[in-house]
Amino acid sequence: MPEQTFSDPSTPRDGTLPNIRELNRQQISGVMTSLGQQAYRARQLHQWLYSHQARSFDEMSSFSKRLRQQLADAWAIRPAELDTVETEPARRSMPGHIPTSKFLLRMDDGELIESVLIPSEERMTACLSSQAGCALRCTFCATGQMGFRRDLTASEITDQAFLLDREAWRLYGRGITNIVFMGMGEPLLNLDNLFEAIATLTEKEYNFNISERKITISTVGLVPEIGRIARSGLRSKLAISLHSASQTIRERMMPVAADYPLDALSTAISAYNGETGQPVTLVWMLLEGINDTPEEARKLTRFAKRGLCKINLIDYNAIVNLKFRPGYSDTKTMFIQRLLEAGLLVTVRKSQGATINAACGQLATRSGNDD
Repeated sequence: MPEQTFSDPSTPRDGTLPNIRELNRQQISGVMTSLGQQAYRARQLHQWLYSHQARSFDEMSSFSKRLRQQLADAWAIRPAELDTVETEPARRSMPGHIPTSKFLLRMDDGELIESVLIPSEERMTACLSSQAGCALRCTFCATGQMGFRRDLTASEITDQAFLLDREAWRLYGRGITNIVFMGMGEPLLNLDNLFEAIATLTEKEYNFNISERKITISTVGLVPEIGRIARSGLRSKLAISLHSASQTIRERMMPVAADYPLDALSTAISAYNGETGQPVTLVWMLLEGINDTPEEARKLTRFAKRGLCKINLIDYNAIVNLKFRPGYSDTKTMFIQRLLEAGLLVTVRKSQGATINAACGQLATRSGNDD
């Protein structure tokens, strides 16, 4: 399917009134209190915005005409908009392959972020972003080359899910079943907005809702924030981008690893296991000649057995101008075999969307988001 463009980036959006969707729940309560409304009205307003996806205050039929006018006089409703969609070609050589789709979304201030739909026979997974750009500069990541722009608000996070769910029905005839926060940015550096977004996405009475257990939060391994998630009571899954169990190699690949060494990360994982009773998924992207050796497999085994961990091996999605290559198939087979022989639980996931620049940050960079 060819690239589709849904809006003209040069067309300015009406910014004369502040966007009420930038407010969190507490701030929405403050707005309604300032208008002399009871607490339940704030809950209703949130429901209109996020369950009914109201685009104007006139749609809010449970409010009096006067209240609707008061809100319209002070606020606008401007959700994120779909800018571009790219769907990879079907692969005839791979029976059962379902094409991945990537989306460029335009925020109210014009910022561009990326989200991806990853379909399979059993699932429809939405890969969402938590920040515009990223400050961590992991050497294998296109987003890291963009630098950090800003955190996404809770509504900008939820808007990705709402838009992708509609697109999933349009493109694939079914909606989202799983969400992974593995897109642009480091989710744990925007944890308050992430928590609020998850609370909205899992509201059982809302038109769009998903179980907390169907959500995975990915991190490079920020130790204090892992502890905060463990204590939060959130039942979502945690994935840690490990990529090497050698401290020196890991620091070269992920500079933030110098602040959170492997020993500290292992302690945090064990504490998370104890607090939640849940395993942690260690994500390992096989890179030729870097972390696909027998020695790296041995170190990974030793690290994983210090806590309750599963291993998720993924192929590297090659990025222009970055000098990394995915591991060879025979090397990959050897690596997997060593982990299985050690008694580890291993899943293998192929990198999706290579033909549509589906690695995080590639589409936004190509579209001039760093101008």
